[in-house]
This record gives sequence, structure tokens and C-alpha cells, in this order.
Amino acid sequence: MKAAKTDRLSEQLREKLEESVATGMFKPGARLDEIELAGVYGVSRTPIREALFALDAAGLIVKRPGKGWEVAGISPARLCEMFDVMAELEAMSAELAARRATPDDLLRIEKAHEDCRAAKESGDVAVYYRCNEIFHRTIYDASHNSFLIEYASALYKRLSPYRRLQMRVRNRIPASFQEHQGVVDAILAGDGPLAAERLRQHVKVQGERFTDMVSSLAEMSAS
Repeated sequence: MKAAKTDRLSEQLREKLEESVATGMFKPGARLDEIELAGVYGVSRTPIREALFALDAAGLIVKRPGKGWEVAGISPARLCEMFDVMAELEAMSAELAARRATPDDLLRIEKAHEDCRAAKESGDVAVYYRCNEIFHRTIYDASHNSFLIEYASALYKRLSPYRRLQMRVRNRIPASFQEHQGVVDAILAGDGPLAAERLRQHVKVQGERFTDMVSSLAEMSAS
């Protein structure tokens, strides 16, 4: 039980630190000191260290020899490129899932979708995001391509703070759920090309959606 509480604390700290990096509260090049952060959040250094290692694995921070942890920089253009690649990996996952999903896979996808529905109706952004992550990973698993699952999961983790912040854009959660519905319908129908295109468009952050996300990041950074 104690280990579970420690893991949950580390996860909460990771999310808070991810958001601080994503919104620019922690600027690129800024040093992150374990002792200072432990004092800010009122915790021991152990969960802080675990959270920092998680951010390092996601590429959000790096450890410099003799300097400690340092925030990595990412430009809006780079972020857009990463979402483009993410969209293609997810599209491939959806197309393969439509062709290869087992009956159990389909049940898991439908269950994940219904959990997203419940989270949407609750209005809890954090809960919806967690259900959303499970929904996407369930589709990865249904592709039955271990190499694709590995790389899609790694990039999802790297983009996690930005995908989570997207949910705060006005009306994004209802729109996200409706987009999920279209993906689920295509996968259940076994229509790979349609499932791929719907998931591709769901993940892409071009045009107004990208502008909205960058604007939201700027507002949170200034607040």
C-alpha cells in the first residue's frame, strides 16, 4: 500500500513538472534542483528524483555532467513536426487494428471508449486524459505490431504534457470524444483506411487547433 502511494505521488509530481516545462514556467536551459523542488512541493527527494527521471526518459529534461538537471527546449515548429509523426504512427495503428484486432481487442477498445464517455460526462479533465491515454494505447495493442507499439508509446509519452494541455482548450473534450467515436466505428467495421484517416485527423494539431494549443501554453506561462 505504501509503495502504491509513493508511485501515485511520483506520478502527480511528474504531471506537475511536465506542465511547468510544457507551459514555459520552467524555461529551456533552467536548472531543476531536487532539494529546491522537494521544498516547493513539500515532499522528500525520492519522489522528486523519480519524477525527474521520468521527465528525462520523455526527453523534457536532460542531466548535464556536473550541472544537474536542465530543461530541454522545444520550439512550436518542432512540436508541430512531432505531432505530424505521432499522427502517422497512430494512423498506422488504427489501420492495422481494423485488420488484425481480435474479438477481445475490440471489447477492450469499446470499453476504453465508454470509459472516455463517462469521464467526458463527469467534466474532469484529468480523468478524461487518463482514459484517453488508455484508449489510444488499446488501439496500439490491437495493431499486434510490437515495433509500432514501442515507438508510438514512446512518442506519446514525449508529447504527453502537450496532449494533456490540449484538453483544456474550450470544447476540446466533447470534440475529442466524437472523434474517438468515428475511429471506433471504423475499426469495428474493419475499414482500415477510414480508421487511419480518422485517427490521423484526430491527432494532427494544424491550423486553428495548433494556434489554440500554442495560445493556451502562452496564457498558462504568463499566469
